[in-house]
Amino acid sequence: MIEPRYQSERVTLYCADCLDVLPELQAFDLGIVSDPPYGMNNDYDNTRFRVGKNGDGPGRKDLQNNDPIIGDDKPFDPAPFLKYENVILFGFNHFAQRVPAGTVLVWIKRLDTAFGTFLSDAELAWKKGGKGVYCFRDQSIYGESNNKTHPNQKPIPLMKWCIEMTKANTILDPFMGSGTTGVAAMQTGRRFIGIEIDPTYYAIAEKRIRAAESQLLLGI
Repeated sequence: MIEPRYQSERVTLYCADCLDVLPELQAFDLGIVSDPPYGMNNDYDNTRFRVGKNGDGPGRKDLQNNDPIIGDDKPFDPAPFLKYENVILFGFNHFAQRVPAGTVLVWIKRLDTAFGTFLSDAELAWKKGGKGVYCFRDQSIYGESNNKTHPNQKPIPLMKWCIEMTKANTILDPFMGSGTTGVAAMQTGRRFIGIEIDPTYYAIAEKRIRAAESQLLLGI
């Protein structure tokens, strides 16, 4: 049995492979909201993107871990998560052929004036069930770029929007990363189970989630 690294009345956190932990979770009324590795084998050392006047800006040196995301070197398999009733998985366009028809969530993350200029204008998530397409506009990633602790970190308002779509009282993020989903779960009054395989990101996530939990308990 895999023991949680941190556990309280509202939060349970594991530093482990989610595929090892999932069989031990008995409840299937969980709401899964997660941003899994997509299988892009992406280079997350963004210091190669120089933003200074002469192309010599700081890039992404502030990230605490520029190593490749664990699991990103092979295609993502959503099968272990499809048995749950409430599921939202980001990166839908990378594994669309592996999930049934459902709802598509669109995070519009770029300013309109910058559409088509660099990388993606938006990101897609798949939601189990339904057949609509719904959008959420949040460009706060630009203002928070120097405070990011994970290369794929999502804005808290975005994850709160996703959580509120699940209607579940307990949110599970099997690919917790820096813990944004857990922070959003605390801010929406939900219980949270988080799993992260990378010890560096786990430590960041636990710190952020425990701080959000303390604010919830204090009524801040």
